[in-house]
Amino acid sequence: MDGDDQAPQLDALPAAILRELATAPNDAGMSLPRLGKHLGLGASVLMRALSAMGHARIGGVDGPGWVRVTQIDDRWTAALTQAGRDFCERHLKP
Repeated sequence: MDGDDQAPQLDALPAAILRELATAPNDAGMSLPRLGKHLGLGASVLMRALSAMGHARIGGVDGPGWVRVTQIDDRWTAALTQAGRDFCERHLKP
């Protein structure tokens, strides 16, 4: 984090996922297998973490909406939303 007291505290996994998605060359994001390979994680671990960072309502609380996960045919992809890109720019600078 950049020392901003307003910045939410993230565990290492969500921060790593956001940083990796921020490296994607365009708004299309990257496939879940590729993301998992880069991070050394399985698809189920990624899906749980991505769900918590999306718009899903979990435990009565809306998610932050930083990522979107889409499926086209058999291909699953994850990408940062504009809110996710803004968050990464403010709080996860390399």
